[in-house]
Amino acid sequence: MNPTRMHPRPPESISRREMLKRTSSGFGSLALSAMLADSARASLIGSANPSVSTPSPFKARAKNVIFLFMEGAVSQVDSFDYKPMLEKYHGTDPRKTIGKLEKTQFENIGKVLKSPWNFQQHGQRGLWASDLFPYVNQVMDELCLVRSMTSKFPEHTSANYFLHSGSGLQGRPSMGAWVTYGLGSCNQNLPAYVVLNGGQIPSGGLDNFSSGFLPARFQGSLLHAAGETPLANILPLEKVKAVQGIKRKLVRRLNQAHSDLSGNADALESAIANYELAARMQVAVPDLMDLSKETESIKNMYGLESDYVHTRTYARECLIARRLVERGVRFIELTIPMVEGYQRWDAHGNLRQNHGNNARAVDQPIAGLIRDLRQRGLLDDTLVLWAGEFGRTPFAQGKDGRDHNEYGYSIWMAGGGIQGGLAYGATDEWGYKAIENPLEMHDLHATILHLLGVDHEGLTYRFGGRDIRLTDVHGRVVHEILS
Repeated sequence: MNPTRMHPRPPESISRREMLKRTSSGFGSLALSAMLADSARASLIGSANPSVSTPSPFKARAKNVIFLFMEGAVSQVDSFDYKPMLEKYHGTDPRKTIGKLEKTQFENIGKVLKSPWNFQQHGQRGLWASDLFPYVNQVMDELCLVRSMTSKFPEHTSANYFLHSGSGLQGRPSMGAWVTYGLGSCNQNLPAYVVLNGGQIPSGGLDNFSSGFLPARFQGSLLHAAGETPLANILPLEKVKAVQGIKRKLVRRLNQAHSDLSGNADALESAIANYELAARMQVAVPDLMDLSKETESIKNMYGLESDYVHTRTYARECLIARRLVERGVRFIELTIPMVEGYQRWDAHGNLRQNHGNNARAVDQPIAGLIRDLRQRGLLDDTLVLWAGEFGRTPFAQGKDGRDHNEYGYSIWMAGGGIQGGLAYGATDEWGYKAIENPLEMHDLHATILHLLGVDHEGLTYRFGGRDIRLTDVHGRVVHEILS
């Protein structure tokens, strides 16, 4: 038999005059208590309110992250890792020249394959890079090239999860979720973690941007950068703003009543928080996505006027990313456009066209983003990360492709406390395996958190009976690349 719910006895009725007399000094206290509550939440790491900016335990070098995810794996020996040995031994059997070969995903091993792109030195430091990225080469002095990155997975889905979450398994929180869990956002009208979709959702799907076991409000919010509608239902159906306001008040009261009955349930609390954020986004997102007020010189610098449709798509992503940084969004990830016939950087064949067309799509917009952040004084506070999930082999797959290679590849970072014009680490003379200062994914994550002012060993969440962190029990901050 269910116990009878007990209700308090209603108080004796009082006049309106008496009510105002008794509560007059309380209205100011209500406002003050709300302000103090926000301040108290802001003092906690992993605040329950993700829109509150949380102080760092030590001095941060960066406030925001823009992650340029090159899904499919860019070949390091065709971009930023010059290896003359490939030219010298082009067309020879790699088992006789390179030596012992690791098992590849498709085991279709051809000859040693030189790069179809020419390498030159760029910038004041004379860093080597190919002409695959002619625009990015012009801002080389801003970049720190890491040529000794490694992965533990040779397959796209697991490697994507590893890059994003530090685990090759599905369901772990992504680094964007960890960052926003630890620091929150500086804008209450936009998500703290935004994914700008250019058309290519990575292998592994939306779990790459998951909050995992963290509260659901820390997952990435997907905005479509191409097309007229960035987000479903972003335009309200009500023609009169006051009508929508009345509906929102009613929904808020119903949600609160349901929450009071259900207790502190993450799914419910996160849903309420996300619905309220969605309502605020109906005002913020259209303004964010409206690029009409940008100058023609800025549009041209990013490539918005390019005759290549995919350059225009990625240019829009990069320009919106800058506008998100200006609005205080913590973590912004960009997916690549879906280039016809090639999609990802996954060049198992026809290397020249695969990499050539994908590079054409992203090269000018990325260089424009770096320049624009610099001229606006935003680059020093914004960490830009360019990375794929692994690299590619120095020998051919079949005739003119390259298979997956997790043993050594290149990424780069810029701004946000990173030394520009620096090359860190090295692969062997073939560009096959990292031999000097090899870095693991946990090292990359630890360094990113450090630049944001977060101790990677201290940012934890209790789950499954233990305190879990992004870097698990691994990772070191790579101080050598910091400015």
